[in-house]
Amino acid sequence: MQPQDIILKPVLTEKGYDGIADKRYAFKVLKTANKTQIKIAVEQMFGVKVESVNTVTCPGKLKRMGRNSGYTPTTKKAIVTLKADSKPIEAFNSLS
Repeated sequence: MQPQDIILKPVLTEKGYDGIADKRYAFKVLKTANKTQIKIAVEQMFGVKVESVNTVTCPGKLKRMGRNSGYTPTTKKAIVTLKADSKPIEAFNSLS
């Protein structure tokens, strides 16, 4: 499996922006990916050293369209903390 298949996109929120200064980045990841796979994918894609990976599964929200109701898809989010001696991820430099 390629790293691009595991890391889907960055999560750009206010809380996510606050973590950039501490070398903490949030990504939307594949639901079936585990922490080890996420760590390897981030290290290969961005050329950094990962200290820890925390994951959270976000359940889908209930949406209604008239009488019909359903749920949006469940997603998985990973918060990746880099080591102190690692360089920051360049894609996020202009955002901080």
